Amino acid sequence: MRDLALIFGAALAAALGVGLLGALTLRLLRDRSITVHVCVLLTVTVAAVVAGVVVVAQAMFLSPHDLQVVLLTVAAAAVVSLGVSWYFGRRLATAAVWADQARERERRVEKGRRDLVAWVSHDLRTPLAGLRAMAEALEDRVVDDPATVAEYHRRIRVQTDRMTRLVDDLFELSRINAGALRLTLSAVPLGEVVSDAWAGTAPLAEARRIRLVAAESGWPTVLASEPELARVVGNLLLNAVHFTPSDGTVRVDAGRDRDAAWLAVADTCGGIPEHDLPRLFDVAFRGEPARTPRAGGEGSGGLGLAIVRGLVEAHGGRVDVQNVVGGCRFVVQLPAA
Repeated sequence: MRDLALIFGAALAAALGVGLLGALTLRLLRDRSITVHVCVLLTVTVAAVVAGVVVVAQAMFLSPHDLQVVLLTVAAAAVVSLGVSWYFGRRLATAAVWADQARERERRVEKGRRDLVAWVSHDLRTPLAGLRAMAEALEDRVVDDPATVAEYHRRIRVQTDRMTRLVDDLFELSRINAGALRLTLSAVPLGEVVSDAWAGTAPLAEARRIRLVAAESGWPTVLASEPELARVVGNLLLNAVHFTPSDGTVRVDAGRDRDAAWLAVADTCGGIPEHDLPRLFDVAFRGEPARTPRAGGEGSGGLGLAIVRGLVEAHGGRVDVQNVVGGCRFVVQLPAA
């Protein structure tokens, strides 16, 4: 019994020494991947077994041949253990990274949802308050001269149109995010779509003294759904006119590269801060300190560019933005017909 206790003590001391060394190694490698930690942990386990076997073999005066047999047996088990640990360690690391990314994505989505509700509530509250005040003034006959009544009616129509656009944008964005958008693809002449969007934007550009310039030729034909493509072009033009100061220029051109067509909308807004470029297509991001839209009601609640990205990606294309001299340039790439 005493001999067994001595053997156990010697093996325990050897294993503790290896265990302390392994704990120090794990502490030094605390910033490494889960796979490395699992492999080091099993290596320490095997090393502790080997150390205990060697110490006990020396104490029991085993022959070199018997010691080699024992060590080869332990080595074979170590190879299998380390192979299994490496394989399942990688799977565990992948699952952990995926779970962390999923949690982070869920947090971003939830934050975006809360921000969207708060921002849209603000954008609806302002025109609703104005509509209520003007309706009460008309109902109580606070104003009765024809000129003022006509002006109140005009303002009510403008605010109603703005809220209608905001609701339409929310509906379109919800279809995109829910995957309920169904596209009917056909060959669409890009020049005709730009011409229609141009006609819709021209009055606003003229009122703000902004010059619209378009290429005279080189318009490709794209494989797209015409209503959604018209929404993309219209949103880009409205965004450019909205952020371009008076006496500025908005330029539209297009072309084709192999199997892809591109459309570019450039303005003279003065450029976008570099730290805002990655967030430009986020929902409800306006790039302005205040949430109140500019005069004229042409704001889209910060949803226009988010809708552009969703519709372009639904077509299998992509949209990018970069700063150029004096402003910025949006480039949409779509499959060519």
